[in-house]
Amino acid sequence: MPWPYEFVIGWRYTRAGRAARRNGFISFISAVSMLGIALGVAALIIVLSVMNGFQKEVRDRMLGVLAHVEVLAADGGALPDWRRTAEVVQRHPQVRAVAPFVAEQGLLARGQEMKGVLVRGVDPALEPAVTALGAELATHALGQLQPGGFGVVLGAALARQLGVGVGDAVTLIVPSGQVTPAGVMPRLRQLTVVGLFDSGHYEYDATLALLHLDDAQRLFRVEGPTGVRVRLQDLHAARAVAVELEAALQRDGPYGVVVRDWTRANRTWFAAVQLEKRMMFIILTLIVAVAAFNLVSTLVMTVTDKRADIAILRTLGASPGSVMAIFVVQGAVVGVVGTLAGLLLGLGVAFNIDTLVPALERLLGLRFLPQDIYLISRMPSDPQAADIVPIALMALGLAFVATLYPSWRASRVDPAEALRYE
Repeated sequence: MPWPYEFVIGWRYTRAGRAARRNGFISFISAVSMLGIALGVAALIIVLSVMNGFQKEVRDRMLGVLAHVEVLAADGGALPDWRRTAEVVQRHPQVRAVAPFVAEQGLLARGQEMKGVLVRGVDPALEPAVTALGAELATHALGQLQPGGFGVVLGAALARQLGVGVGDAVTLIVPSGQVTPAGVMPRLRQLTVVGLFDSGHYEYDATLALLHLDDAQRLFRVEGPTGVRVRLQDLHAARAVAVELEAALQRDGPYGVVVRDWTRANRTWFAAVQLEKRMMFIILTLIVAVAAFNLVSTLVMTVTDKRADIAILRTLGASPGSVMAIFVVQGAVVGVVGTLAGLLLGLGVAFNIDTLVPALERLLGLRFLPQDIYLISRMPSDPQAADIVPIALMALGLAFVATLYPSWRASRVDPAEALRYE
């Protein structure tokens, strides 16, 4: 099938500009525009893929330690009837498992070292069904937590900071003191380290200590679990399920409870990531916009250079719309080629970033993500079609818009005026 002559001539103009010596500068600007679009598209894909991967990696590691939903006592104390609460929660079709827990804060001391910790009392028999960390520790560390034994399982980073290992003793300092003739004295308890864990999330590895549920209740003087942890079939449904569970507990369960899902527990962090993602999209889009609107200067110079050709086409019967279409095709080719090149480059880097970044770190002798500063220590990437398709359409749209004014100028060329001095 023969191509429309507007497309053929536009394609010839695009190719001829590189070969003709007098059009060398125009060709150079056209190549710069194409390269700018490609780099802008690639930068957008790489940055958004890394941000998606970072969000997914941190979320998965958080949920290795956190439950999908937590039911807590409204006053911060023990649940009025945790078994009744668990029974109501388990009626929901999305719920796979529940487990009671105690969550309090304290200080762990070893010699001169002292660290603030989140103390979590867990039931070794039920915890593995609720969190990935519990399932990982079920066969060794959690089995060492016996009621009355006052054993503790520490995060690996916390153990390094305190300089302790399995079998060593640490001292837990409980915030609520006891009244003595000498005044209010903090309550101390010596614990034995019976296991270590490494969740891959530095914040929890450096602050979390696991005790047996009964020992935690005795140490913090609570009459029962302070909450119930819930695992769902679909973690993305956590917010909707939390609302439904809260309504069910208000109707059938004990009063005075609040339900919190994992998105609300880390609302500030996830909101910050989404805001950063939007801002990066806007900022990097400006790179594509600058490169796309370089096409304006390229096409304006091309129109000036081709005035005689345009006049001849008009005298042969070409309509203003056809002349306009010729230069739209010329600009669109640059936009399409630049966008496709950017897609290939961006996806190539995004899908291989786990090998490219370590090689670059070794070459430069740098560490881009120190584990003691960032939540994760490797550069993740998660290219998503929901980001890539809008990026490609945006780049093509900007390139097309940039061709409209020069193409309109070409269609307004007066043949008589253009051929006067030829």
